[in-house]
Amino acid sequence: MLEKSYGLLFFLKQPKNQNEDLRFVYLRITVDGKAKELSTKRKWDQTKWNQATGRAIGTKEDAKALNSYLDALALKINEAKRKLIENSKQVTAQFLVDYLNGTEEKGRLIIQAFKDHNSKMELLVGTEYAPGTFIRYTTACEHLQKFIEWKYCCDDINIKDLDYEFISNYEFWLKGIRNCAHNTAMKYISNFKKIVLEALKKGWILRDPFLGFKTTKREVIRTALTQQEINRIKNKKFAIDRIGQIADMFLFSCYTGLAYIDLKQLRIDQIITGIDKQKWIITTRQKTDTATRLPLLPTALEIVNKYRDHPYCIETGAVLPVPSNQKLNAYLKEIADICGITKTLTFHIARHTFATTVTLSNGVPIETVSRMLGHSSIKQTQHYAKILDTKISQDMKALRKRLGHIG
Repeated sequence: MLEKSYGLLFFLKQPKNQNEDLRFVYLRITVDGKAKELSTKRKWDQTKWNQATGRAIGTKEDAKALNSYLDALALKINEAKRKLIENSKQVTAQFLVDYLNGTEEKGRLIIQAFKDHNSKMELLVGTEYAPGTFIRYTTACEHLQKFIEWKYCCDDINIKDLDYEFISNYEFWLKGIRNCAHNTAMKYISNFKKIVLEALKKGWILRDPFLGFKTTKREVIRTALTQQEINRIKNKKFAIDRIGQIADMFLFSCYTGLAYIDLKQLRIDQIITGIDKQKWIITTRQKTDTATRLPLLPTALEIVNKYRDHPYCIETGAVLPVPSNQKLNAYLKEIADICGITKTLTFHIARHTFATTVTLSNGVPIETVSRMLGHSSIKQTQHYAKILDTKISQDMKALRKRLGHIG
């Protein structure tokens, strides 16, 4: 660690409301312009004090005793400073004062820092953060604590003990013991990394333990429904009303690209007449806080009109009577079975279906799709285009068979 600007001074301080010549001897430590003062619990006559040297004047035993005591204090402080520098630890005036008092700065603990971060985040849910983000950080903290208990047999560790090996072991635990997929593990590690970088900025640690560690996610080819599969759901007459309602909500997302939370929060006053005299959805995507502007396709508009007089929609102003995500996905499994769809159907597949089957496959430019999806960057949309390679492969496979029959 590089040497810092450093000063050590003994001086006399006049007690409040007293004008006597005896004054307290104080110590002032200054590091990088930040000073801390500490009483030596000694008094001395101001007429026998050398302000320039910061020592008592005289050859009598009392002057010699005070100067020896002050020299010993200075030596003790300089020794503490030397050890900090040798161990590449941060030198601060507060730490040196605490060292003299026997109350050295308590080490910052990583789990405690994580919990403090999450407590502040919780207060900003709904304004700065989505509820799902807070839940993910809470889970990430719980995983980290379980790893520390597994590896170190304790509840928490000093943040200064973090290093590359700690992070590598944590990655192994997430994948090998917790059985997380690679991308899921990287999400939890990225959440942890945010806490570590905050600690670095605050000066709690001097080196970034993540230096050289890559949190790159692997590309995932996302599932989307084909137009034939969409039509199976669209044309099916469901015997149970609640199943039919869920099918309608799923189809609405297939033709709008809205994520679950955005559909749940969609209100009828967010459907307006656009510049083309057609109905548009104008809303803000909760996850990224970016604007979403998209014209309603005929199927989506039919679903809006179908539920306009639903009691829940009348009472709340919602466009659709959307249940919990868990309940909705449970019903989608029934819908897949009823419609003979072998893909694992989740509500988020509807968003992928809009991006690929409904828009990109039909020639809508990727820039337009990106805007309608509410993506903050076109890079977020580009992975959808790669799904089309699967469709190309399937189409060419069918063509080979037809050509084989012709030949």
